[in-house]
Amino acid sequence: MSAEPIEFFNRYTGRVETEQIYGERFLRWVYGNPLGKLALHSFVKRSAFSRWYGWRMNRQASQRKVQPFINTYEVDPAEFTDDPEDFQNFNEFFFRKLKPDARPIKGGSSVAVFPADGRHLGFANIAEMNGFFVKGQTLPLEELVGDSNIARRYREGSMLLSRLCPTDYHRFHFPVAGETDATQFIKGPLYSVSPIALRQRIKILAENKRAMCEIRSEEFGRVMMLEIGATCVGGFEYTYQPGAIEKGAEKGFFKFGGSATMLLFEPGRIQFDADLLEQSRERRELYAHMGDQLGIAS
Repeated sequence: MSAEPIEFFNRYTGRVETEQIYGERFLRWVYGNPLGKLALHSFVKRSAFSRWYGWRMNRQASQRKVQPFINTYEVDPAEFTDDPEDFQNFNEFFFRKLKPDARPIKGGSSVAVFPADGRHLGFANIAEMNGFFVKGQTLPLEELVGDSNIARRYREGSMLLSRLCPTDYHRFHFPVAGETDATQFIKGPLYSVSPIALRQRIKILAENKRAMCEIRSEEFGRVMMLEIGATCVGGFEYTYQPGAIEKGAEKGFFKFGGSATMLLFEPGRIQFDADLLEQSRERRELYAHMGDQLGIAS
């Protein structure tokens, strides 16, 4: 496998930057070396491996990893609601809460916001994203949502894919206000969602363990929100109650590991921001925070 760096455009610095990948050597070995691929299919993709790693991150001994991680990846403790030394283990640090003013929620009811911190790709028409990650490969929407009628509703709609790295804030929030139901789970393996893996097989997104719920919004119509697990994700935890939800309200959090969220909009219901579409056309992710503007209602 090529050691090509993973680059993204940072909305806040206005520059193309290179991602500092947590566990990069392991990822490139697993997805690029024949022995690594044997390990991937034998145990790395299996939920037991991620549960074991999550167990390690829950042990008190893992607390000593917190400060070195903060230093290495330049995470800002001033945003935390708790002091770094107050976390009892690494997982508590991983799904930390932030002060409300660290992630202000932008705009009024006609503005949709990013559901999570991360690196984002936006597609105005899902039907036209064929071959984006891998030439000749498409994202099977029916397999992704597990229902042909739901897939038909969004087939020519818009999609946002938000990739969270281990260095990111790992709570996810509702992008628009509306009414929502309980989350439905779909079982699956736990492949990495890093571009290192997706550049080989985009279908990972439709195979991994995932969860979804639909938001019924006055301004944006029906919006499908999915959480997608990945290698070393210890689980999804949900903190919301079904019913009326506010834009920017917390939906839940991922335990340790990189992971992803996805939004599906019906055709003609949203206009994504220009920088998101521009960077996606360049096959480059846009880095932006939860609560920042994603687009406006059409």
